[in-house]
Amino acid sequence: MGNKVVKFGGSSLADANQFRKVSDIIKSDEKRKYVVPSAPGKRFSDDIKITDMLYKCCELAGSGVDFSDDFQLIKDRYNGIISDLELNMNLDSEFDIIVKELKARPARDYAASRGEFLNGKILAEYLGYNFIDAADVIVFDTKGRFLLDETVKLTRQKLRGLENAVIPGFYGKTTEGIIKTFSRGGSDVTGSIIANAVNAEIYENWTDVSGFLIADPRIVDSPDAIETITYRELRELAYMGASVLHEDAIFPVRSAGIPINIRNTNKPEDAGTMIVSNDYDFSRESLGHTITGIAGKKGFSTINIEKAMMNNEIGFGMKVLNVLYNNGISFEHMPSGIDTMSITVDSSKLEPVREKVLAEIRREVNPDHIEIEDGIAILAIVGRRMKNTRGTVARVFAAMAHARINVKLIDQGSSELNVIIGVSENDLSEAIRRIYDMFINSEK
Repeated sequence: MGNKVVKFGGSSLADANQFRKVSDIIKSDEKRKYVVPSAPGKRFSDDIKITDMLYKCCELAGSGVDFSDDFQLIKDRYNGIISDLELNMNLDSEFDIIVKELKARPARDYAASRGEFLNGKILAEYLGYNFIDAADVIVFDTKGRFLLDETVKLTRQKLRGLENAVIPGFYGKTTEGIIKTFSRGGSDVTGSIIANAVNAEIYENWTDVSGFLIADPRIVDSPDAIETITYRELRELAYMGASVLHEDAIFPVRSAGIPINIRNTNKPEDAGTMIVSNDYDFSRESLGHTITGIAGKKGFSTINIEKAMMNNEIGFGMKVLNVLYNNGISFEHMPSGIDTMSITVDSSKLEPVREKVLAEIRREVNPDHIEIEDGIAILAIVGRRMKNTRGTVARVFAAMAHARINVKLIDQGSSELNVIIGVSENDLSEAIRRIYDMFINSEK
């Protein structure tokens, strides 16, 4: 029988009621053997996350200020969960160790990690699962770089012979024994690593949303969820600013070919989003929409260069790109014609060296005309099915023309995984809505 690694985010474990939901989810599937919890998140919008409370205590300790009142709030929060769940346990000795440690060495990583550590202790007790301290299995080198091979080896040793385990997310320790946290999406990373180590059949990432959405819900009213997405599609959407899992949280399972399922703790009946490898067999899947997702980003500028007979000048493009390279600017897109070339760059990177770049391009290639257009937004329409669907680009243009939105650039890679269009920043939201209508609402 296979096994599943399940990770629960902070909002999923914010109070005792959420713990009950989490327990029901875990107990409803005997394959859910390995659990990775976050620290308690917000119970309501003005609430404070435990991790932020711990950071505050650490800062006060570092300044030599008494932090007992602030730490009492943390104790109250955990003790509240314990008493609400009617558990026969207390964390007094753990609290004492943390206070002592913060007074002696107020290290931010150590302070932050305790939120997950304490929550893991409670969850293990509540589920009747074994508790494994992440510091005993997750390894970093002395420079704080994560070591996957050593971690997998240690994890397998620790879990050998255990039916189940709770392993707190977000932290591990260096080879010198110093507690170290992951930079971003820490518990997501831990879950992914444990899934790799136990060769899980699936990594379930439980949070407060029912998977990824096709478009930003702040722009499109109640967008559909994405049923299945490949890692490549996910990368394209993440690059365009869609808030998805951090790359570090994807790599350990991606390299092992383990799918990720994003699920909603508060709506466990929802299927969520499956993230699968690029060679996944899609023939079993019901035919969905032509596109997988839409994401847009503001803050770009386009450098437009015109020169007669540009196509006959060997090295023209290289000289222009060299100017950008020498000024530390990378380009996003570069559509060109016979006598024209447009280069899209990040406005914030261009701004400090704008005049210098213009002067150097003039000197290098002597263009007939050069100008910079600011206020450009880039929109990515991503989908593995576009490759086998005719007229995708025509439909994009039709949607834009209908809305009287001027398309300033279009770029399609050879993989045909995405179509990129550039529009004015003011038109971005409307462009996303129109494309959603064209590809999602009209296909229903």
